[in-house]
Amino acid sequence: MRRSRVLRFALLSLAVGLACSSAVSQGANPWDSDSHDPAHNELNAGVEAFKAAQYGEAVAHFRRPVELDPKLPVAKSYLATTLAQQVVPGVQTQENLKTAQEAVGLFEQVLDGDPHDVNSMKQIAAIDFALQQWDNARQWQQKVLGENPGDPAAAYTIGVIDWTVAYHNVKDMLRESGLTDDGQGNTKASHDVLAAIREKNAALVEEALKYLQTAIENQPDYADAMVYLNLTYRRKADLDFADPAARQDDIDKAKMWAETAAKTRKANEGPARATSQH
Repeated sequence: MRRSRVLRFALLSLAVGLACSSAVSQGANPWDSDSHDPAHNELNAGVEAFKAAQYGEAVAHFRRPVELDPKLPVAKSYLATTLAQQVVPGVQTQENLKTAQEAVGLFEQVLDGDPHDVNSMKQIAAIDFALQQWDNARQWQQKVLGENPGDPAAAYTIGVIDWTVAYHNVKDMLRESGLTDDGQGNTKASHDVLAAIREKNAALVEEALKYLQTAIENQPDYADAMVYLNLTYRRKADLDFADPAARQDDIDKAKMWAETAAKTRKANEGPARATSQH
């Protein structure tokens, strides 16, 4: 779940910058301190509160320009982004769901004005991911790929979603037999149990492999995608229970991707560390 939170907040952290780029393209400058436009002044104050992680205050500031100019997409995007930041992953309380629904509704309004706004698509996908609404999150990431087929994060996220659903399927079905997942093909499970797992997970595993490989093709140093390829090949080993050679090949590929991920992560840390020292 830690990777899921990191992924969600990485997406959300881009939103203010993307929304500001949109504002500039429309001739607006929310950081123009000389502006006497009340809406822009509220945007300025909201951005400062957002940067200070004072999200409640930021929401109050961003609501004002939405009220002053309901057609201002930048204000809606800022408000929606701040609300999305307050959505707690995995929590299904009425308050949390209400916050999420308001954020999604605002992003959808932005999309009504600009159906190609990838930022809003990613934000809605991130909210659905946080609330474990897997089908919705997958569909929105597919829309992102429709706009930008080379987006590695969108492809990666679809792979993560598919693996997550497949993993829970395995865990639940093994539990009924008094077993736990061994990550090696679960050879202790009965033929009937493994056949049922294959029926539920075959399409998920196939799609996960496809999208994770696409993510790496689009970003060759994508270590997290390699980690999930390792995990997904272990799910594929469950499906190949009738063919020991194929099952072993799955495990071998899983180990290879785990090793590659570790090496890639180490290589990625080198430039990052060097940059931080300058």
